[in-house]
Amino acid sequence: MKRTFLKTVAGALASLAVGSAFAADITGAGATFPFPMYAKWAEAYKKETGTGLNYQSIGSSGGIRQIRAKTVAFGASDAPVPGADLDKDGMVQFPAIIGGTVPVINLDGFKPGELRVTGPVLAEIFLGKIAKWNDAKLAALNPGKTLPDQSITIVHRADGSGTTFNWTDYLSAVSKEWADSVGKGAAVKWPAASSVGGKGNEGVAANVTRVKGAVGYVEYAYVKKNNMNFLQLQNADGKYVSPDDTTFAAAAASADWFSVPGMGISMVNAKGANSWPVSTASFILMYKDPADKAQSAEVLKFFDWAFKNGKGMAAELDYVPLPDSLTAEIRSKVWSQIKK
Repeated sequence: MKRTFLKTVAGALASLAVGSAFAADITGAGATFPFPMYAKWAEAYKKETGTGLNYQSIGSSGGIRQIRAKTVAFGASDAPVPGADLDKDGMVQFPAIIGGTVPVINLDGFKPGELRVTGPVLAEIFLGKIAKWNDAKLAALNPGKTLPDQSITIVHRADGSGTTFNWTDYLSAVSKEWADSVGKGAAVKWPAASSVGGKGNEGVAANVTRVKGAVGYVEYAYVKKNNMNFLQLQNADGKYVSPDDTTFAAAAASADWFSVPGMGISMVNAKGANSWPVSTASFILMYKDPADKAQSAEVLKFFDWAFKNGKGMAAELDYVPLPDSLTAEIRSKVWSQIKK
């Protein structure tokens, strides 16, 4: 009797697993940066086609590991994989969406974007050299503002992250001291004495919201979702700008995507009066000769649909959709390398 019952339970669980597989038969994993966008696209795509997307928002490093392990049909990373590594792995890479990383703060008495900071001063904050909000350098950038005598706590990613790669790429571009002592990477050793880690953009947003005096960095969709306070940043042209789809688009306007193998360009500290200085693309990784060609074809169908139909949804979340001219080149130059 007991053995029969266990067989029945096992059979029911097997049926459930098969049903789930059919319900979400596109698999992907990686960056948390584009997760709100992929979730919105996936919901609309399933309503229209009946095909679901099972995307694990585990960070860019995790996405690269998963696609290399061939446990998913595509990986997603905000830190582009170098061309030599793509060739070695037999993969292609293409951008899917453009957005921006934003310095967020928990400081009472100020509206979003009311306080300003330059890149070099921001680097000193993350280096731990500026440890109080009323530091003279911050006060000089914000005349007429009464800054509190409050300690600054740095909130950073605890997992391997493309968002961290782009954030530290920016800090390296604006601060020689940061470049020499910390550098850029998906994971770095954070030098500030007062710091705390969070997993994913979600974890950083939660910790900044929780810790008074905190400053961290998250993708802009998480700023909007959580009604977070943020700092205005001075860009490469010396102008102070706020994050939104127009300033992200301005940074992307002069991007030469095919100048780098795998399209892995950096948009940090881009020229232009309206450019947001920490704009970035999120990239998709796929095998040229996939083991499951049917699944790979479904991934391409999904992104083809998203490129054609997802622009409005992207704008709602303040991401920047790729222009039609670029998606046409991706289809002809990149997707054509993937065996059907």
